[in-house]
Parts: sequence; structure tokens; C-alpha cells
Amino acid sequence: MATVNYSVPDEVKQAFNDMFAGRNKSAVITELMLRGIEEEKDRRRRVKAIDRLLARRKTKRPVSGSSIASTREALRS
Repeated sequence: MATVNYSVPDEVKQAFNDMFAGRNKSAVITELMLRGIEEEKDRRRRVKAIDRLLARRKTKRPVSGSSIASTREALRS
């Protein structure tokens, strides 16, 4: 198992210690780090998806709102 050393503001350390008093701090930090990793993976996936949509948008012809509305109406009947 690895040991990590990060500097945090004193008020953050105190708030952390108060919030997680009586709990295994290493387990709490591990859980928070894993959650942060998953959130970053999700953020990167969203960025890639948005970039793909924006790139695709550059290659497609614009469609008017009335054209969309008439197509929707046709599909409903």
C-alpha cells in the first residue's frame, strides 16, 4: 500500500477531522479519491462527446424549425 502526502489548508484538515471523527481516515480518503477519479472520467467522456457533436455539427446542413415540426407531425400520423 502506498503513502501519499498532500498539503491542505488547516481549516480543511480540521473540518475533515471533525466530520469523519472515529472513522478510518485512510479508508475515507481512498473512497473520496476513487469518487474523484470516476467523476473525472465522466467529465472527460462528456467533453469528448460534446467535441464529437460539435465536430459533426460543422459537417451537417442546418434544418429549419418548420421542417422539423412538419417531419414530427408526419411521423405522428
